[in-house]
Amino acid sequence: MGLASLWRYLLGGLGLAALLAGVLAIVYLTAPHAPQPSSDVGRSKTTANKLFAATFEPEKGVIRQGELESWLLTLKTVEGAPVEGAAITISGGMPQHKHGLPTSPQATDYLGAGRYRIDGVKFTMSGWWQLHFAISAAAGSDTVVFNVVL
Repeated sequence: MGLASLWRYLLGGLGLAALLAGVLAIVYLTAPHAPQPSSDVGRSKTTANKLFAATFEPEKGVIRQGELESWLLTLKTVEGAPVEGAAITISGGMPQHKHGLPTSPQATDYLGAGRYRIDGVKFTMSGWWQLHFAISAAAGSDTVVFNVVL
């Protein structure tokens, strides 16, 4: 085998490696990526359509992984009046893991002053969780999403 044949094999191998690297780059760049955790982990925010101001916090003040907990959702109008008689539905999960909540949280009690007890909240593992609230009240219907990172 001469030197010219050796160069031909070497250049052919380099060309094949470059082609393979290009295909891998295209696959990586076009593959769906898991969503990244939101840096918005605030416990108070305005709802999507700006109908309500919402605050969401653990009733005992501490988030405990793996335990069934009660949380408090406080709803006020944008003018600051407590929202009474709201119908609230809750959903959510872990966006990066693409699964929902392990429980079905429910608004169980109205505590007055716009405060609603949400029972059945459980975070089974550390990571980024989202809780989605759909709220219907006299002022209208709106939604809000809270991010919880454990």
